[in-house]
Amino acid sequence: MIGLRAVVLASTLLLLIGAGAASAEDRPIGFLAPSKNIVCQFFIDNGQGVLRCDILNMETRPRRPADCDLDYGHAFEMSAKGNAERICAGDTVMDPSLPVLAYGEVWRRAGFTCRSEQAGLTCFNAMQHGFSLARGKQELF
Repeated sequence: MIGLRAVVLASTLLLLIGAGAASAEDRPIGFLAPSKNIVCQFFIDNGQGVLRCDILNMETRPRRPADCDLDYGHAFEMSAKGNAERICAGDTVMDPSLPVLAYGEVWRRAGFTCRSEQAGLTCFNAMQHGFSLARGKQELF
């Protein structure tokens, strides 16, 4: 009987450890700007790294394209080697549990680099394509 209890207890512990590891893998990867007005998350999509950054408050929002039935203007995305673009999105990557990237700090992951400054956030990929985001102005390059 003691042997059966030990097996059940060991199996339960392994399940709990596995569940903890899975939840750690499921945690979002990214950061918040110190103002909490800009947030970025890194994803793997079809085997390729993707960086998406959302800006919550902007002085002016661009006109939504006719082919976009969702929100437009707040979301920016790029792959590790592709062009950056403003995307049509009905969601957000805002997650208040993400760490803050302090002014003057740099975040790097899978070919992406982002620099947080008081004037805004600049992110680019390995091909030097990217975007600069600030409340007053957003630019693609």
